[in-house]
Amino acid sequence: MAHIASIAPVLPRHSYAQSEITAVIAPLLSSDPRRLATIERIHAATGIQTRHLALPLDEYAELTTFTVANDTFVREGTTLAAQACREALAAAGLNAADVDYLLVTTITGIATPSLDVLLVERLGLRPDVKRVPVFGLGCVAGAAGIARVRDHLQGHPQDVALLVSVELCSLTLQHGDDSMANIVSSGLFGDGAAAVVMVGSDRVDDVRGGVDVVDSRSDLVPGTTDVLGWDIGGSGFRIVLAASLADIVERNLGPGVVDLLAAHDLKVADVGTWVAHTGGPRILRAAASALELPDEAFAASWRSLARVGNLSSSGVLHVLADELAAGGHIPGSAGVLFAVGPGVCTETVLLRWPEEP
Repeated sequence: MAHIASIAPVLPRHSYAQSEITAVIAPLLSSDPRRLATIERIHAATGIQTRHLALPLDEYAELTTFTVANDTFVREGTTLAAQACREALAAAGLNAADVDYLLVTTITGIATPSLDVLLVERLGLRPDVKRVPVFGLGCVAGAAGIARVRDHLQGHPQDVALLVSVELCSLTLQHGDDSMANIVSSGLFGDGAAAVVMVGSDRVDDVRGGVDVVDSRSDLVPGTTDVLGWDIGGSGFRIVLAASLADIVERNLGPGVVDLLAAHDLKVADVGTWVAHTGGPRILRAAASALELPDEAFAASWRSLARVGNLSSSGVLHVLADELAAGGHIPGSAGVLFAVGPGVCTETVLLRWPEEP
């Protein structure tokens, strides 16, 4: 067993209404009036009200090379990630020197030395901290990160671990690309980060609150490698996003969740809290259909999507942070957190709200 002690969700300071973003970004994608109308319609249909961006909105017109975009990612991403780590550690009542294991994930920029190295120096982590940088898991990485940190803590019950997700999706903007995938992407994704403090079973008494991580399951759908991901080239990260993604989620999410629950003598109806990846309206509806749940079962995810957009791997961590802050969960009740990523893959995490002391 592992335990989530605290989560710190953070956002860049530049915040704009969805309509403001569309007005500036749409002309960067196309000059065709018919295509501009399509962009406005699709951006409005997301239901997103605001998004936070790594840069002031008027600077995206100059973001035309991968070099500039990635340099910005390293600079702004490290700062945002460090803020999240400090807040998460403070909330858990721990110090940087307490951290034994550091997993950092992103899909929106690259750095060597990797971000985990930069965070060690920025935060004052111990030089012997175990580090795992992860690139490529995409939107699923928030859930997968919790699962993989749990795996480590199962074998190291005295450890303190820090999971960090930083996603500056706006920096992957592709100028002059009015493909449907890029139109959807430019209206859906926002920027943000999150840090999660997790402890092994021997350290649970050192922290208060939080939620237990009981088990996890990974599922990969064969024959779907061309559905979701990046086409990486001279202009950086060009989105690959097939229209079939929601249908794949609807067909394949259910069995994995059901099997994970069954291994613990639980059913879908026994789950009191759902923490769903904020993949967008179609993904949330597909997931609800797959599990035969009403849309309101994912109310926290819908609220997060409207407030900040899809934050890729950070999104599901923001939703879980909202759930922890809200409180009111029945002690001993089950929760399920899940996300979808390139592959196509899903990661499902079984949570349990601790019994009252």
